[in-house]
Amino acid sequence: MSEIPAKATESEDPSDGARAEGGDSAAAAGDAMWQISPPGSMYDYIKVASFSISPGGLVDQWSLRAEQLFGIRAERAVGMDPIEAFIDPDLRERGQRKMAEILDGREWTGVVPFRMPDTEDGQRGEEGLAEVYVMPTRTVEGDRAAVCIVVDVRTLRRIETDLAASQAIFGQSPFGFLLIDPDLRVRRANMRFASIFGGTPDDHRGKGVHDYLPRGEAERVEATLRRVLETGNSITDMHVTGFVPDSEERRHWSVNLYRVQSGSGRPIGIAWLGTDITARRAAAREAAAARRNLALLNEAGARIGNSLDLETTARELLDVVVPGFCDIATVDLYQGLLAGDETPPGLADGSAELRRVAFASAVSDAPFVGGGSAVAVGAVHHFPFNSPCADALRTARPRNVPAEEGGLVQSTLAVPMVAHDTVVGLAQFARTKGSEPFGDRDRDLAVELAARAAVCIDNARLYRREHERALILQRSLLPPGDPEASGLDIACRYLPGNAATEVGGDWFDVIELPGHRTALVVGDVMGRGLRAAVAMGELRTAVRTLALLDLEPAEVLSALDEIARGLGTPGGIQQSTRTARQPRDADLSEVYLATCVYAVYDSVSRRCTFANAGHLPPVLVEPGEAALMLDVPPGMPLGVGGEPFEEVEVELPEGALLALYTDGLVESRDHPLDEGLQAFVGALTDPTSPLEDVCDHVLNTLDTHHGEDDIALLMARVQGLPADSVGDWALPREPRSVGRAREYARGQLVSWGLEPLVDTTELLVSELVTNALRYGEGEIRLRLLLDRTLVCEVWDSGLVQPRRRRARDTDEGGRGLQLVGLLSAAWGSRRTPRGKTVWFELPLPDGENGLTDPAEALLSLF
Repeated sequence: MSEIPAKATESEDPSDGARAEGGDSAAAAGDAMWQISPPGSMYDYIKVASFSISPGGLVDQWSLRAEQLFGIRAERAVGMDPIEAFIDPDLRERGQRKMAEILDGREWTGVVPFRMPDTEDGQRGEEGLAEVYVMPTRTVEGDRAAVCIVVDVRTLRRIETDLAASQAIFGQSPFGFLLIDPDLRVRRANMRFASIFGGTPDDHRGKGVHDYLPRGEAERVEATLRRVLETGNSITDMHVTGFVPDSEERRHWSVNLYRVQSGSGRPIGIAWLGTDITARRAAAREAAAARRNLALLNEAGARIGNSLDLETTARELLDVVVPGFCDIATVDLYQGLLAGDETPPGLADGSAELRRVAFASAVSDAPFVGGGSAVAVGAVHHFPFNSPCADALRTARPRNVPAEEGGLVQSTLAVPMVAHDTVVGLAQFARTKGSEPFGDRDRDLAVELAARAAVCIDNARLYRREHERALILQRSLLPPGDPEASGLDIACRYLPGNAATEVGGDWFDVIELPGHRTALVVGDVMGRGLRAAVAMGELRTAVRTLALLDLEPAEVLSALDEIARGLGTPGGIQQSTRTARQPRDADLSEVYLATCVYAVYDSVSRRCTFANAGHLPPVLVEPGEAALMLDVPPGMPLGVGGEPFEEVEVELPEGALLALYTDGLVESRDHPLDEGLQAFVGALTDPTSPLEDVCDHVLNTLDTHHGEDDIALLMARVQGLPADSVGDWALPREPRSVGRAREYARGQLVSWGLEPLVDTTELLVSELVTNALRYGEGEIRLRLLLDRTLVCEVWDSGLVQPRRRRARDTDEGGRGLQLVGLLSAAWGSRRTPRGKTVWFELPLPDGENGLTDPAEALLSLF
């Protein structure tokens, strides 16, 4: 008996099939055509086997499929009784009857439970269920035999279940489902896809992607389909854009693609699973826009307002919005605001003058045409009354500016810059053609950005106003021009910090003292702004007042320390003194600290006495020597209290250079203090040059343009009084000393060529010497000093200071000091380490200022 296998499982010579096929081609029409079944036929999925039964009821042929299905090789299966080998013992009797009927020539089909034969190692065989089709045959000898076709029923049931599940998934899926064949045509479509693109699922058979998508998108998708078919690599979340029938709305889909293969691995098509993500894309765009706007606002908060300059703040706004928010932008501020007017124009009629302070464009060489003719940066202009820009300024509400025909700009927003209910300017944002026009969300964002910039600009305006006022106050408190001093050549410099930093509390002063002495002062109030400037003014005034009392430098600083402590206490110095032992209330008091160096120079002896309250040390340059920092004990800053101040006396040689300064000259963020001090000392290399040139050299050599702090520099060159300009005599305590003093004074004035001052000087000298004899103690000393004025000093050891009083008409005496006050330009007394000094000063005769007649002065006393 011959077996006809359902499929050739292997071929020893692949060319045989080709030759047979070629031979069959030449056969006559109607002959049967035999070919090898290609891979992927249904027999790859269904387990089908065949074997034949001999007339004796035993297996005489066993196919390869039977070996795969039953797991028994042909050598063992041939000769076995199939009933005994595969049928359960309880069913064998019935099976034998059926076999007898089959061998009698009857066909039979049915479902038969079977069990694999036990293995050779004794393990029980697996059970199964097979559908059997038995067909009677005859051998060559004419004996009855049979051919059995066996199908694994469980495999069939599984295939049926899989087909039902696939049909349910394909038909009931809420997503668009397509099966695309290797020719990239739709083989099958589900109902969901048909509901979107119209028709029934069968109407879409044979269509390609060009039937659904625009040309460019279809070509991209088609190339992707070919790549998936060729490589087998799946595609996940591919975004496809197109339109659906009877709609102009652009739709978006997310498509997943994977290759479909047969059981043998042969590609049979591509599965297309599509989801409509149009709403999701719109929501994503909204979320992205919200995130972008939030990021823009965060960036604006970080970048706008870093400078307290109006123009810089406007440029910072444009740096944020271009190109992230718009393509072109401008900022216009009211001209009055920039000019420093006290009150901005507010909600004016919108036609006030504005200055364009900033312009930015992401388009090369693109002028701003949204608001009429182009306006250059820095130009002053105004908007027409009926223009949208003027309306925006007038109403403090944003307005859309119509685009010009044929222009580059397609959408413009005019947004007023409002700070504290006051309009300070106008910002215009424009988008060019090709960009998305401004929407409501963009309008709200533009208003928020403009408002933030407006607040920063208004703060800059307020700061500029306060800075200018503090600077005016500070300059008004500094010495006007170059001060003059006896025995000193003075030069000074003051550089305020830049506009980005508040004005500081640096100051310097040159105070003329009696006896052709000079007080040099340099100080620095800690802190910035108007408060520091006011505190500086109060301390400077206090220094001048204390200096006129002719106190020692340490005493001046001690009194200043008390004053500084009183500046931060409600009630002033007295209240500060009363509560010195009590802790300060942080809400009611403010600590003012200051550093100060106070020096008194005597032009006669060329000696200078220093006292320092936490300030940087003075620098001295002697002729022919290198510059050095004087070792003056720094002491505590003013306002701390509790510590006395020390004095240091230094003799200054003729031509020596003395420099006092503040920390802004030698310290900055990039240069530490030690480095700056060394640089300053090194810059003082030529003390013989004119002082003005020395000051300029120092400022040009050091880093003085940082603008972080104010800079005060006071330089003095020593020029002591010549010996022939000083007359000094000691007088004994006897009445004859009065006449002798007049003789000394007359002789000295005649030698100086000051004969017009002789009479007045003799009269005043006799008054002072008489008082020294009557009320003073110890030896009397008379000294005349000639410089820009004539100074006469009478020294004695008494500690009682003279007190001027108004004598009654009946008094015989008591008018001496009144006479001194009438005839002299100034007079006074001061304490000395060994007593006191009473002095008066007379102007030198210059032909313009007439001298007071002593006779008239005497008569005026009565």
